[in-house]
Amino acid sequence: MDPTLTPRRTTWLRRVLIPGEPALRIGRLNVSWVLPAALLAAIAIGDWNSSGDFRIITWIVLVPGIAAALCGVAATLIFGVLSVVTYVVLDNAWEYSYQKGPADFLLVVAGAALAVLASWLSGRARGHIRRVVNAADAIRLTVLRPIPPGAGGLDTASLYLTADIETRVGGDFFDVQPSPHGARVLLGDVQGKGTGAVDAAAALLSAFREAAYYESDLAVVAERLESRMRRHNGYMAELGQRDERFATAVLVGFPATVTDCVELVNFGHGGPLALTPSDVRSLPEGTGVPLGLAGLIGGLPPVLRVPFGTGETLLLVTDGVTEARDGNGAFLPLAEHLRRVGDDLAPQSVVTRVEVAVLAHTRGRLADDTAILAVRRMPPCPADPAR
Repeated sequence: MDPTLTPRRTTWLRRVLIPGEPALRIGRLNVSWVLPAALLAAIAIGDWNSSGDFRIITWIVLVPGIAAALCGVAATLIFGVLSVVTYVVLDNAWEYSYQKGPADFLLVVAGAALAVLASWLSGRARGHIRRVVNAADAIRLTVLRPIPPGAGGLDTASLYLTADIETRVGGDFFDVQPSPHGARVLLGDVQGKGTGAVDAAAALLSAFREAAYYESDLAVVAERLESRMRRHNGYMAELGQRDERFATAVLVGFPATVTDCVELVNFGHGGPLALTPSDVRSLPEGTGVPLGLAGLIGGLPPVLRVPFGTGETLLLVTDGVTEARDGNGAFLPLAEHLRRVGDDLAPQSVVTRVEVAVLAHTRGRLADDTAILAVRRMPPCPADPAR
């Protein structure tokens, strides 16, 4: 699954916030023109059937304004011209004593012209926002690249939800790296917010992708991550930014020749969860300090060998899940939700269940970025009977 914002959280928002984005659709059919057209018809019919003492023809100035909000420049121009023509036809159809006169005519013309100008400016703003969104998507793909299906012999599903719904990526990070020594998995959370956290996450992931492939010992991979975090802080300090970063993280190795356990290094992060059809158990939580702070205790956390069967699913999450609260401040009972998974331990099903639980518990008001990653070993391919 592409680790991006879920479409249902972004589609309606982009239609509302991005100027000129069509807001009314039925399937793939754009029906944004229906509302201004219906209003134009209603005003024309209403004025035609009104008495001379109460005329509503000047309300037609609303039509191009609504078109500017919902349609493009061309449609707004068409509705502006139709509004002016309709005004002239209807006003001239009345006796002279009931006509609105040139002042109201100029009001309609000015309203149409301003609506076209507003629609044009909205189109320019939309183009600018789309360029910004494309740049943000490029950054997201650099930090959180899509994980190929079956990478490293693992069935994988992932999801990234941001607390700021229009932000593409934050300080949470994850990846799966195949290697000759087995698949390696990393998930973590950089302290702080903003572009500094994104930069630190990108630095850690780049180090992970190289070290996890070439190094046979998971402890050496952990050392490379710690070194990269410290060097990143040193580089930022040379640029005059004294705010040092650190990151909690979980590093997991799936040895190529062993199928009954995993290797685990926990840098002060919440323990992953191992899911079976009958139970949910927590793997060891982080007893060491986060990445970038190993010098405080004189070393890195140890590599642990943890029993993990072939049919189990490993779930790793950031504190956007573990610290999700409802309106009363109660934490999300994640284990209870996961115990109802039953026999469906497919990573995609697990990730979807966690996503639904988090959004329902917080009512969609995420207080922190949320990364969810579920992996399990894929069953070996059956032998070809023809061979």
